Amino acid sequence: MAVTIEDLYRSYGVLADAKDDLSQHKDAYQVILDGVKGGPKEKRLAAQFIPKFFSSFPELADSAINAQLDLCEDEDIRRQAIKELPRFATGENILRVADILTQLLQTDDTAEFNQVTGSLIAIFKMDAKGTLGGLFSQILQGEDIVRERAIKFLSTKLKTLTEEVMTKEVEDYVFAETKKVLEDVTGEEFVLLMRVVSNLRVLQTVNGRQQLVELVVEQAFLEQALNTADPDLVDRLLQCTRQALPLFSKNVHSTRFITYFCEHVLPNLSALTSPVPELDIQLEVLKLLAEMSPYCGDMDKLEPNLSMLFTKLLEFMPLPPDEAENGENSAMEEPKLQFSYVECLLFGFHQLGKKLPDFLIEKVDAERLKDFKIRLQYFARGLQVYIRQLRVALQGKTGDALKTDENKMKVDLFHNPPSFKSSVTLSWKPVQKSEAAAPKRPSGEELGPGGSTKKQISPLPRRDARQIYNPPSGKYSATIGNFTNEQRGGFRGRGRGFRGNRSRGRPY
Repeated sequence: MAVTIEDLYRSYGVLADAKDDLSQHKDAYQVILDGVKGGPKEKRLAAQFIPKFFSSFPELADSAINAQLDLCEDEDIRRQAIKELPRFATGENILRVADILTQLLQTDDTAEFNQVTGSLIAIFKMDAKGTLGGLFSQILQGEDIVRERAIKFLSTKLKTLTEEVMTKEVEDYVFAETKKVLEDVTGEEFVLLMRVVSNLRVLQTVNGRQQLVELVVEQAFLEQALNTADPDLVDRLLQCTRQALPLFSKNVHSTRFITYFCEHVLPNLSALTSPVPELDIQLEVLKLLAEMSPYCGDMDKLEPNLSMLFTKLLEFMPLPPDEAENGENSAMEEPKLQFSYVECLLFGFHQLGKKLPDFLIEKVDAERLKDFKIRLQYFARGLQVYIRQLRVALQGKTGDALKTDENKMKVDLFHNPPSFKSSVTLSWKPVQKSEAAAPKRPSGEELGPGGSTKKQISPLPRRDARQIYNPPSGKYSATIGNFTNEQRGGFRGRGRGFRGNRSRGRPY
């Protein structure tokens, strides 16, 4: 016989009046559980009553959760049923509820998805580690759509939780489970998971950041030679390097990446296969190398790596065209000056050269050094032509806007012996502004009779104020590729197939 509205209210009254003797009224709770088999009104009441008395009947826990899951499949009241799921997240049930909610992330209904997300956050605050257990269980074993959304949930929501929820023990658990997931990920998943672990408070120390770099090194396959013809492997290296870049510092070194670039990438630079057709893969690689170079530590093969950088630099710095007997330029077309490429290589060479300042004197023969200076002088002349053209374009702007850091490096290398002392900023990187000095307290002479200052004098712009230099384009430079942060692909394809078609039927 089907349960009616009257039956449900009657059973509810029995349990509400029982107070401390609820366990004696198991039959009344069973009537409420049977309400899920009734019509829409009976189901709606059951969705409210089942969680209310759930904790008083542990022996009926499985039946109660299954009954609520039946309601989660009902189109009319599924949102209400999902909203009540956190009330079942007690004791050993937390893992199961978290697992169920994680699977429900696959919904395409925006309101329902937000409800699931809210319920997951609610049980996070009850038991963070248990909730993570359910999430990571689905990430490791669930369908691709569930895995994808669970990873996105972690990457966006974990950082919003307080320290009371995300304790050290919980963060250690996240790091350990993430390392398991990283054994088999796509490129997009790798980027998202690195965001997850990079935001963990427990990893904001030097040791923590070193652990993160080790994690990236494992993904980058730095122990293997690079197959330049495989765009997926090239993309893997680029993505891993981008993820490692923010982690490098004076205490967390980029040495292994720079060594790999010098030994395996630079010698095959022209053979690299771009993962994206419109991407200038050579420039992209050189920009990454340049950005890493200030954080290089002690290097075992410093001299050969510097030599490789020097050789590659010469390739992109042409000799001046031959002159005719009358002193005029011959009919030969002038070499194309690729400022962006040279900027990257010159910066990298300048940074590593600080570790071996005698390289150009003791390790390079006099003839080759002379050749380098001729090329450098010709390139500098081309740079001056570019600056003159830029001056016309910047008519009326301050002279500081015409300053470039390439001139500093050029002057350094023209020194005899060459110097590596200048501090420069790469053109595509934002300028780090120094903190303004504290305002000077006005003297008695500067104060008027009322104690206020007579006149505020605007400070003149500093002569050495560094301006952002934009990379050149047009006749003096090759096309500059876009610096992309999240290109998909390049990682191990996950061979896990679907475990069945989970549409709107119960996926639990």
